[in-house]
Amino acid sequence: MWLYGRHAVAAALANPERRIKRGYATKNAADWLREIGAAPEKLTLFEDARPDAIDRLLPAGAVHQGIAVEAHDLERARLKEVCDPDGARRPVVVLDQITDPQNIGAIFRTAAAFGAKAAIVQERRTPPLSGALAKAAAGAVETLPCVKAVNISRALEALKDLGYYCAGLAGESAQPIASLPKDRPIALVLGAEGAGLRQLVGQTCDGLFKIPIDPSMESLNVSNAAAISLYEATRGDIS
Repeated sequence: MWLYGRHAVAAALANPERRIKRGYATKNAADWLREIGAAPEKLTLFEDARPDAIDRLLPAGAVHQGIAVEAHDLERARLKEVCDPDGARRPVVVLDQITDPQNIGAIFRTAAAFGAKAAIVQERRTPPLSGALAKAAAGAVETLPCVKAVNISRALEALKDLGYYCAGLAGESAQPIASLPKDRPIALVLGAEGAGLRQLVGQTCDGLFKIPIDPSMESLNVSNAAAISLYEATRGDIS
């Protein structure tokens, strides 16, 4: 897989679990890596390249900022290991058939910023955690464990067994997001824009909650809804 953009590449280089095959960087990008203290042995992986040469390695329109690496995928995260509650109110984010790379990347970035323990995605419907997704995540794919679940409803049941309260976001709910429980770890479950949560996923949640918005707007972008929900789920815990 290809990772590109300064923050995504720098985070990959700093992640001891990420194996890098090769890299390409312009002189300016290589100088930037040295300025931020990238390990010398990591710098030896890079070849000097012009921007147009990097363009040809990546999908059309990729904004690479003069730097890209070809890397191996990260080891598969296991739900019971990475989601095991540790006493802190650190939420888990569950994405039900969200497929847009920009939205997923933005959610990863926000989840990492609010100290989430992990993200859970559907294995078959989620794009690779690379490219535009990794760039939108600004390095969060290297720090936020990602569990790829075959069945989201079963993943929710496993979270319940660990003590999580599974809270689904649904605009039709009567419960505002401010009424999230504060005495249990929270799993925030978000569905695709338009379709929302699938019926079985919604039924498996412990409760459904809405973000109150002006009636002139039908809904929020799912990454914005995730940010508001994560703030509410961790309010008072992060300073």
